[in-house]
Amino acid sequence: MTHYFTNDPNLKSDEKKITTYIGNQEFTFFTDRGVFSKKGLDFGTRCLLETIDLTSIKGKVLDFGCGYGPIGIYIKKNTDALVDMIDINHRSLHLASLNAKENGVDVHIFESNTYDQVTGQYHFIITNPPIRVGNEILYQILLGAKEHLVSGGQLIFVMNKDQGAKTAIKRLSESYEVEVLDKKKGFYIICCTNN
Repeated sequence: MTHYFTNDPNLKSDEKKITTYIGNQEFTFFTDRGVFSKKGLDFGTRCLLETIDLTSIKGKVLDFGCGYGPIGIYIKKNTDALVDMIDINHRSLHLASLNAKENGVDVHIFESNTYDQVTGQYHFIITNPPIRVGNEILYQILLGAKEHLVSGGQLIFVMNKDQGAKTAIKRLSESYEVEVLDKKKGFYIICCTNN
């Protein structure tokens, strides 16, 4: 079985174009096999994006594990922030680049294995983290964000209650000031401030 956070050169491409609404805005995305949520925008990412207070998003934003790009593209479309988007999956990076052009946004997309190619500091890191990587790497991502956030910067992410959201809140509270922004159908939108 292949995972969306690995590269499988033998996986045949089957690119599709989908249209979706986030809030009241229409977006068009190319998706493909081997990327997360290829059939359309997943409920968790939708909750995350529709919960974020766009008026607060300024400075530099990192879309971690961008997949085919809905988070970074939505943020760039609706704010003046400088947006970087990273993923380890080559197909995701290709699609994110196509989708940035398709939706008329100027973002910086590059390959990174967790944060190994990330330099500089961000005001926001926004992600629907790859739960299937397992807890060790998951917490490297969530706790590692702290090193790449300015003082007062925020990690904003979505996690389902059944995938350990309550445990994550408890664990992250040791390193961040943690607030639950919203809960929808078991999905927690969690904001971690780097103080």
